Amino acid sequence: MTGGVDTPWARMRRALHRARTGVRKAGVDYFRGEGSDRLALTALLLGIPTIAGGTIAQPDWCSPSALVLPIVAGGLLLRPASLLALYAAAATALIVESAVLGPYTEEDASSRVTPGTILVVAAVGFFGLLIAQFRSRVGVPWRRGGTMLFDLRERIRVQSKLPSLPRGWHREMALRPAGGQSFSGDFVVAARTGGGRTLEVVLTDVSGKGMDAASRALLLSGAFGGLLGSLPPHGFLPAANGYLLRQDWDEGFATSIHLVLDLDSGDFELFSAGHLPALQLSAGTGKWEEKSADGPLLGVYDGAQFDPTKGTLRPGDVLMLFTDGLVETADRDISEGIDHLTGEADRYVGSGFHGAAWHLIETVAKDVNDDRALLLICRQ
Repeated sequence: MTGGVDTPWARMRRALHRARTGVRKAGVDYFRGEGSDRLALTALLLGIPTIAGGTIAQPDWCSPSALVLPIVAGGLLLRPASLLALYAAAATALIVESAVLGPYTEEDASSRVTPGTILVVAAVGFFGLLIAQFRSRVGVPWRRGGTMLFDLRERIRVQSKLPSLPRGWHREMALRPAGGQSFSGDFVVAARTGGGRTLEVVLTDVSGKGMDAASRALLLSGAFGGLLGSLPPHGFLPAANGYLLRQDWDEGFATSIHLVLDLDSGDFELFSAGHLPALQLSAGTGKWEEKSADGPLLGVYDGAQFDPTKGTLRPGDVLMLFTDGLVETADRDISEGIDHLTGEADRYVGSGFHGAAWHLIETVAKDVNDDRALLLICRQ
């Protein structure tokens, strides 16, 4: 800008200044980047002339399309800025190969740089750049991404593991995510509280399914695990509801059921936040009874009240908690699904329900495209 007038020349100078600044910053960022990125770029840049030399010397053994190999490796290993340098080297190699090998002819198509070769290399480069940009946005190196997800999954499994119970009690849990994935929108947190005298278990079903629900479940499982045992039983669901409201998610509701079981007497309380009822098998009658508690969904409105229902587990009794993926499908309603579940569960009365949780999911809802979780507490 000169004399307060924004002339074309002034705009051009500002554009050139921004371009020089961007190039300078990219160079500084590169040389200050991780040593592994520089080392990988150097190795791949050396690999490109090697491949080009092999194509020129032995065209029958080394095709020009072999340049996709360093490009694929670059998409997995390099940052986007470094990847552009690799692409420039690959384009130069294609030009040199085309000049040395001669123009494309149908007779020698396999040993020449054809339009198809250029298209394949360009397409692979485009997808490699998308992968690199995704890794850059997430901030997780490709070499560590799988390990981090594996560690995260194992930590969730440890957190969801039910604590050991005293003699005379049996517990087991099975969880099967939708679509055979490793992460689920259903999760369990459990703890022994009150000096080990009380078992508290929370089974939660996050709205949605698959990875969309699983990403929210990851956050909630950590928060709920921290709340459980830190608050009196009647304060857990109100605190969980407040936490969920503060997230301000578009699809932020969840259902949850909170079991508080006295391991000495067998007395229990159930708090529910819009969750399906628990089922209690009475050893005296051999019948299943629904144990329902009142409470709205988590994350719907502030100040929600959750009123418990009470009961007692006597020797031989069983308490079963589950999520809707186990009993609800498109071609049957929940009541029919519950009847099916209890009918199959009756087969395990004689065995004391050992190993029953996983087998029940496999029998009742093996092919259901929804997250499924089942928890069994038995007093022997």
